[in-house]
Amino acid sequence: MAVLEVIRNFFVPTVFAEPEVIVPAPATTYEIRPLTSDQLAEVLRLNIRCFRNGDNYTKYTFEYLLGEPRTLSYRVVTPEDELVAFAFAMCNENNAAHLTTIGVAPEHRRRGIARLLLAHIENALRARDISTIMLEVRVSNVDAQSLYRKLGYTVVQRVIKYYNNGEDCFLMMKGLIP
Repeated sequence: MAVLEVIRNFFVPTVFAEPEVIVPAPATTYEIRPLTSDQLAEVLRLNIRCFRNGDNYTKYTFEYLLGEPRTLSYRVVTPEDELVAFAFAMCNENNAAHLTTIGVAPEHRRRGIARLLLAHIENALRARDISTIMLEVRVSNVDAQSLYRKLGYTVVQRVIKYYNNGEDCFLMMKGLIP
């Protein structure tokens, strides 16, 4: 049975049943830096905290993204080099990019970090002549949808049963005008 559990963990990310107690972090400043495989362990820990509903990425998915030349990956850190956010965007050959994941530590949310990180990614994509970015967001995640709409993203499709738990998502897109 242990072998089956190891195999299952290879494909299915960790799910937590107990809610995390979130205490807001002290006010600080933030800096965006490239994210590399050197930070894989940190990203894995933060990813689980950001996506406790089971839709977090596995180690193998992050290893793939970090090793894929078409992927842009960034991290947001405090002056103490604490990882508080991350994002990955994958470019494709038709001048479009896909924001595959973005996560902000619960204790650092509502401070404009996701907005800052998205602006940084969009500028990096423009520098690569990428004209469109797309992402998926849970239908129930109205806070994220609100942020994306404020930043110019538009819902283009509802995808039925997109997530592991059967929840739908909205496919959102934005044109990146130079």
